[in-house]
Amino acid sequence: MDLHEYFPIWNQLSRDIQSSLLSNAVLRKIKKGTVIHSADSDCTGLLLVKSGQLRAYIANENGKEITVYRLAERDICLFTASCIMRSIQFDITVSAEKDSEVWVIPASIYQSLMEKSVAIANYTNEIMGMRFTEVIWLIEQIIWKSFDKRLAGFLLEESNFEESERLNITHEQIAAHLGTAREVVTRMLKYFSEEGLVHLARGTIEITNSSRLCELAK
Repeated sequence: MDLHEYFPIWNQLSRDIQSSLLSNAVLRKIKKGTVIHSADSDCTGLLLVKSGQLRAYIANENGKEITVYRLAERDICLFTASCIMRSIQFDITVSAEKDSEVWVIPASIYQSLMEKSVAIANYTNEIMGMRFTEVIWLIEQIIWKSFDKRLAGFLLEESNFEESERLNITHEQIAAHLGTAREVVTRMLKYFSEEGLVHLARGTIEITNSSRLCELAK
């Protein structure tokens, strides 16, 4: 499948704009674990996921991380091109959680197209609004929601991503996603296991009672 099948507003664009996107978008194959963009990087550009899965997260000076959002097929990451919006200062890191294929549209090209196309400008504003909504949602979760509820919600989300109730993920990886210490995750998973919600094994977590996890996550 080509770029035009993944760009939602393709049919709203002029032929010149379409041609510019096709000629400037670069399809990159990215191995699992590769950092695509970081706070120290130059402006990477707009990312459009063809396949695989990406993780966008922030980290403090001590290396503590928290996931802001995750990207799957057809998702677009605009914060990696935040330099095109001068009022935004948002240091974010994007890495591949799975082997992925991603179209990269250079920031300078995309900015030029935004200035020429009302459809692209409006679409860009929609994406930015959606991402900031996700950031605010994350802040609300951290401030108002107890950790057992956040962990239950994360396990269900991970199960949905992997399309399996058997999750190949470590306690340390979960801690990085949720912005907490590994020991906190371990204690809560042990409690979940004692309550019959999950079964724990080395490097894996199996959800054994998804309905109770759903109730807990509310």
